[in-house]
Amino acid sequence: MTQNVGIVGWGKFLPPNVVSNFDLVSMGIDTSDEWIVERTGIKSRRIAPADMSTSDMAFEAAKIALERSGKATSEIDLVIVATTSPDYIGFPSTASILQNRLGLRTVGAFDLSAACSGFGYALATGTQFVQNRTCRNVLVVGADSLSKLVNWSDRGSCILFGDGAGAVVLSATQEPGVIASDLHADGSEGSILMIKGGGTRKPLSDQVVADKEHLIFMEGRSVFKVAVNTVVNSLLETLGKIGKVPDDIDQLVLHQANSRIIQYVGEKLGLPDSKVFSNIATYGNTSAASIPIAIDEAVECGRIRPGDLVATIGFGAGFTWATNIIRWGV
Repeated sequence: MTQNVGIVGWGKFLPPNVVSNFDLVSMGIDTSDEWIVERTGIKSRRIAPADMSTSDMAFEAAKIALERSGKATSEIDLVIVATTSPDYIGFPSTASILQNRLGLRTVGAFDLSAACSGFGYALATGTQFVQNRTCRNVLVVGADSLSKLVNWSDRGSCILFGDGAGAVVLSATQEPGVIASDLHADGSEGSILMIKGGGTRKPLSDQVVADKEHLIFMEGRSVFKVAVNTVVNSLLETLGKIGKVPDDIDQLVLHQANSRIIQYVGEKLGLPDSKVFSNIATYGNTSAASIPIAIDEAVECGRIRPGDLVATIGFGAGFTWATNIIRWGV
């Protein structure tokens, strides 16, 4: 028999270094504050220093989530880290590094790669482990340092990304918590957002570096089109599984990719701005970290309260998208 699973702890970490649009201009990037704000809604982002890794940020967010959960670190049975900017290419996993720093020897740990949908995928995955009683408590982290992977000469993409981490602790609860999930991918759209070189398809070489194929490549218009054509339907389908409609949503937490997408989805669902959370202006696109960071802030400012029905939607490279419906219970 399955059991209810809820988020019992949450936390975030953002690097202290704030980089404004004006700072990007001063770096010599051919752009302007007006151009960036008009097209993306982003005014600033946090950039991790060279000596701060993805696991460093994940560790800080995890500590806060664990403290809020009231669980001892030793009570965690599994660590899942959603990231596409791991400490090391290939192995060891960032989750293993985090597990070690937390002192969780022999506890299962793995990375999950679904780009900006990563946290949604990881949340659904972690929920299953608790729901079927394989684990008691699962630590789920979304963390990315994409500033280290952007092409700083490509003004269309380098302006978008920031660094950060968000974490939640999943445990069995008396009342329903994570009540529905919907995971999708369309590999035919994989080429619109990718890192072309550095993997086994095109191993790292002097030519790959010279051509900057080890950095993020994005077709912005294509990403926008696919995103708006997928996320609304995904949410409607997921709500339908539990007999709910958009009006039942108390707070919608979208992946913070572009203010235009956030606004479009809110309007299509008929939701007022008060029900659509946005912090993209402050942090930019933090990839797998954006939803857990937004959840943390929404709780802090009272936008998410006990009993609220919260919908999260992530979308990103792959092309992937993930919806989760949560009854907030703490």
